[in-house]
Amino acid sequence: MPSTTLADWLLSRDDDTLVALLRARPDLAVPVPADSTVLATRAGIAASVARACDDLDRFTLAVLSALVIAGADSTAVNRDEVTQLLGRDVAPRRLQPALDTLRSRALVWGDDDALAVAPATRQVIGPYPGGLGRPAADLVGVDLDAVLAELAADELRVLQALAAGPPVGTSRDAAEAVPLARARTPVQRLLARRLLRRIDAGTVELPAQVGLALRGDQPLASIDLDEPTLRTVQCDPSLVDSTAASAVLDLLRHTEKLLAEWSADPPPVLRSGGLGVRDIRRTARVLGLDEAAVTLLAEVATAAGMITSTDESPGAPLWLPTVAADTWLAAPPQRRWAMLAHAWLELPRLPGLAAGRDDKDRPLAALSDELRHPRAPAGRRRILQVIAELPAGRAIQRPEDLVAVLAWRAPRQESRRRDEMVGWTIQEATALGVVALGALSSAGRALLSDGVTAAAAVLLTALPEPVNEVVVQADRTVVAPGPLEPELAREIGLVADVESAGAATVYRVTEDTVRRALDAGRSAADLHELFRTRSVTPVPQSLSYLIDDVARRHGRLRGGTATAFLRCDDPALLTELLAHPVAARCALRRLAPTVLVSPLSLAVVLDEVRGVGFLPVAEGADGEVVDLRAGARRAKVRVPPARRTTAPPTPSAEQLAALVATVRAGDAAAITPAGPGARSGAVSTATTLELLQDAAHAGSSVRIGYVDSHGVASRRIVRPMSVGGGMLEGVDRCNDELRRFPLHRITSAEVIAD
Repeated sequence: MPSTTLADWLLSRDDDTLVALLRARPDLAVPVPADSTVLATRAGIAASVARACDDLDRFTLAVLSALVIAGADSTAVNRDEVTQLLGRDVAPRRLQPALDTLRSRALVWGDDDALAVAPATRQVIGPYPGGLGRPAADLVGVDLDAVLAELAADELRVLQALAAGPPVGTSRDAAEAVPLARARTPVQRLLARRLLRRIDAGTVELPAQVGLALRGDQPLASIDLDEPTLRTVQCDPSLVDSTAASAVLDLLRHTEKLLAEWSADPPPVLRSGGLGVRDIRRTARVLGLDEAAVTLLAEVATAAGMITSTDESPGAPLWLPTVAADTWLAAPPQRRWAMLAHAWLELPRLPGLAAGRDDKDRPLAALSDELRHPRAPAGRRRILQVIAELPAGRAIQRPEDLVAVLAWRAPRQESRRRDEMVGWTIQEATALGVVALGALSSAGRALLSDGVTAAAAVLLTALPEPVNEVVVQADRTVVAPGPLEPELAREIGLVADVESAGAATVYRVTEDTVRRALDAGRSAADLHELFRTRSVTPVPQSLSYLIDDVARRHGRLRGGTATAFLRCDDPALLTELLAHPVAARCALRRLAPTVLVSPLSLAVVLDEVRGVGFLPVAEGADGEVVDLRAGARRAKVRVPPARRTTAPPTPSAEQLAALVATVRAGDAAAITPAGPGARSGAVSTATTLELLQDAAHAGSSVRIGYVDSHGVASRRIVRPMSVGGGMLEGVDRCNDELRRFPLHRITSAEVIAD
């Protein structure tokens, strides 16, 4: 066994060392450890050791493997043994930083002459550390070099194949053990010479001593000493920010359109949960995006609380925008982006999995539970942090290089999906304006390090100033040379459709868009005034003619509720309508030469009549035009369930200081000697109550054994003030605070010397 236990080693460390340990391994702090013994016990649990190893780089893990191979989990080893196992390529000075890292996490303790690791470390590293098998007791003291030199070539080839790793192989020749004189095959002869160990009838294992002898001066084979070089290219930071700003504007525009589309025509929720492929494709056609981009938008908007599933409507539940979407739409652009970017950064899901298939070859749907991945936020931050470390003006050249760096820094982290995760993160971050041209944007860097508010402020300086003028062209297109002011954007969006987006957005005015504006209550004069005052170029006659032509026909036929009525100053137009088959579908009848009525709702009548080429409008009781378009449908905001984390949060500096103080107080209570005439007793006896009452009367201190509400046992030094009512009230020497201890939780008590 090691000469110094982990508990004794922790007891000898200073407070700063314990603070660093609890910061690096926050799971050790929950619940609060009573003393160094409890802390050491937790630090040696396999699950905690595994978690502490997850962030170790490849070389540090190799050092830990070397310690296990040397037997540091059962007996103390010296530094020279570890250096020898690492091989000739590892300079002794290179070992020190790795040992310091392992000591800071209490994965290794002791000085260089007596290094030790927890027994659970062998379980965490794996059954074959360094690709070596288990040591064989019957090979201790055997001159293996001499034995190997006498082997036949075929025997040596078998051993060398197993020495390269893994050290376990299959062979039918292991079915039974035979003496060397009767051995006919290489495996049988090696088993007879004890150079192989028989595991079962078809499996053999190469002992560690043989593997080390065959590897020569590289016992752990090739070791990656240094982090791979991340190849970069030159980039202009201002170009990165402007490119990211363009992506941000596209993101906001597409999100607005997604909310509008799903408000008017919300997609159903699949019975198994999630969003159907057909709905993804339909939304992609409307937004002009690919399916992966729509999935990302839907996932991020849902994570931001702007979309939720609802069963308020009859029939199947729907994916519907929430009332939070209105708050988002009213916010300034930089704030809207920051909300989306933060939601993505903390999204515990992998949108990139959508459209893939699970282990049973079933498709994975967007917004479904199958896309949940609790470690996704930490993985995104780890990837972006590597890019953030690049100096200004440098960008990554290839994502594959980023994969190699991450694989060296944390080989135990998400190795199965590392390549996919890097690709998805770079693609998604680029779509959100967090990354552009392979580098972090200024706003993305602020988001990563300083949070939402700082990121929004940085983005504001990168976004182009909103413009209040447009360029109207002869082909009835309207060019916005930059982001439009909110009011102008709403008016232009009402009378024109986006044809292309980018640094300059191109809108197109058509008969349908003009009619849409007129249906919303705008008059021809309003539209002429809009283009006349906001266009930097003369309004072309073709646009003016289009507005006047649609307006001349628009509204000649007017409707109301009788249940519904249609009226027109021209009886001939009503006669024409009555002669059309649509009149029968709507059950229209003439009430007066200029009035038709229908039992159907006004909205249904207008839709049917418009569908055959007539252009009626709705009017209110005062005869003014009424906009009957469906209002935005909204669902209530749901409070998302608390996100389950795979590790406890890191305590604050104040919490860490308090934790260490508690540990020190527990250590002090365990070693404080009893005073002259000390007494002790079981808590259930009258003697113990008398002891506590006497100590309170005399002002003496007592050491009590105490079990808290979590079931954690500890020792505390208390100066009793009063005892009664089932409570001991006294000053806890840990923090000099007055505390109350239920008597039924006190397991022992003794008076100690002050």
